[in-house]
Amino acid sequence: MTMEKVLSDIQIAQRTTLEPITSIAEKVGLTADDLELYGKYKAKISFDAIRRLSKNRDGKLVLVTAINPTPAGEGKSMTTIGLAQALNRMGHKTIVAMREPSLGPVFGIKGGAAGGGYSQVLPMEDINLHFTGDMHAITTANNLLAAAIDNHVHQGNSLRIDIRRVVWKRVMDMNDRALRNVVVAMGGTVCGFPREDHFMITVASEIMAVLCLAEDLMDLKRRMANIIVAYDLDGQPVRAGDLGVAGAMAVLMKDAIKPNLVQTTENTPALVHGGPFANIAHGCNSVVATKLAMKMGEITVTEAGFGADLGGEKFMDIKCRFAGIKPDAVVLVATIRALKMHGGVKKSDLQVEDVVALEKGFANLAKHIENMRKFDVPVLVSINRFLTDTPAEIEKLTDLCRAYGVDVSLGDCWAQGGAGGLDMGEKVLALMAAPKKPYKPLYEATESIAKKLETIVREIYGGDGVIFESRAKKQVEELERLGLDKMPVCVAKTQYSLSDNADLLGAPTGFTVTVKDVRVCTGAGFIVCETGNIMTMPGLPKVPAANRMDIDENGVITGLF
Repeated sequence: MTMEKVLSDIQIAQRTTLEPITSIAEKVGLTADDLELYGKYKAKISFDAIRRLSKNRDGKLVLVTAINPTPAGEGKSMTTIGLAQALNRMGHKTIVAMREPSLGPVFGIKGGAAGGGYSQVLPMEDINLHFTGDMHAITTANNLLAAAIDNHVHQGNSLRIDIRRVVWKRVMDMNDRALRNVVVAMGGTVCGFPREDHFMITVASEIMAVLCLAEDLMDLKRRMANIIVAYDLDGQPVRAGDLGVAGAMAVLMKDAIKPNLVQTTENTPALVHGGPFANIAHGCNSVVATKLAMKMGEITVTEAGFGADLGGEKFMDIKCRFAGIKPDAVVLVATIRALKMHGGVKKSDLQVEDVVALEKGFANLAKHIENMRKFDVPVLVSINRFLTDTPAEIEKLTDLCRAYGVDVSLGDCWAQGGAGGLDMGEKVLALMAAPKKPYKPLYEATESIAKKLETIVREIYGGDGVIFESRAKKQVEELERLGLDKMPVCVAKTQYSLSDNADLLGAPTGFTVTVKDVRVCTGAGFIVCETGNIMTMPGLPKVPAANRMDIDENGVITGLF
């Protein structure tokens, strides 16, 4: 007897029969005239269509988040897609609203963000690579602004920019640690004034955050003009609008602001738009795409990056605050394997039954359940099943969840697609049947930076408090002096732990969070507090994912997941 070969994600994607994107559009009330086609299977949606559909009633919204990620994998994007497919199978018109992948992780170590198995958004090769050019547009708009700063200084510096206090960084959509700290304008007077500069990955750019929080192109242009890029010799902010390039940046972003329409492996409509990381940015897809999806279907299933301590909290405190939305239910994704790792088991030993470690690791899941409940939303735990999960482990996890007062669904959306998420779909529908409570943020934006951050650390992370390094203290004092402190807080923090120490797994207590850098994103409308050893420009691993990728003479890609 021979075992059937398990197909890779890309093999499943390449064997899936896609519907023309015009057919997918018809399912959600769009016509061919509403689309700007990027081949047969991808399209952008015009703002004429968005304005027309804005008259529709809002559908329900489901947020999918997760425990702190581990190398064992959790499958949050896959669950998002699988749940939407399941709800469609059950007769509920459902739309997926997700983030776009970044090329850095695709060619690095993390992987893409297009789901997996029979719960993917397609065409996955395109989505994981250049897609419709949104990342390129963001990169170019960001770097146009960077070039304008140095050119302004070179051409006489009428704004009196202090070149020691240029805070705008260049970006590229690739992991390249060598570019974290650089010196620019070397080569003599013709090249400008030499200064220290820095690169971030594109998804960390404020342009990405602005794209994902703007209501439309004019709001995008207004927000970009408001971005603080430097400080002058008197310590006053210099903004992108002062340099006169906000209009040109909007020209570069005119198509990127439009949501991208694609489909899943079961031909469920999907809006894949915007892609800020949750460990260095706010981790949610665009407001435009999410609100449009809610107008197009009965239910929208969206996701937030990494664990509920990062993407989940930022979805609630930043995205919902600005967009005027609130999820009707939260699905919290975990695996027994990952929970055992949070309980102290090594990755190499995860196939061995360990109920004790599972019970210990459950503390991480319990903390995330508690956190999401603080926003007055009902929570369902979704467990992605693996062949190594034993009956004793499944029974123990089910008992732990129910003892904690939360229902749990065991599913297999990787191997079965929507069919593997039917139980989850039924339980989500039951949660959404309850009356929706008013929006309840964790803190008020008008509170001090220290108080807002203290609230997040104590309430969400479970820590004892916050320590501001001397540099960060001075930055906070300056923001208070300038009146720029009354915005939500976006914490840049390791995704692997509830704390700012990646090695503290489970649900640690007795720790403090150290803030090293505080910067304001006046275009996006939030304050970034960088903690721990978080890097806004990641590096490639010893053996990058790029090493296993190839393409043949027929254009067939291999090794891309």
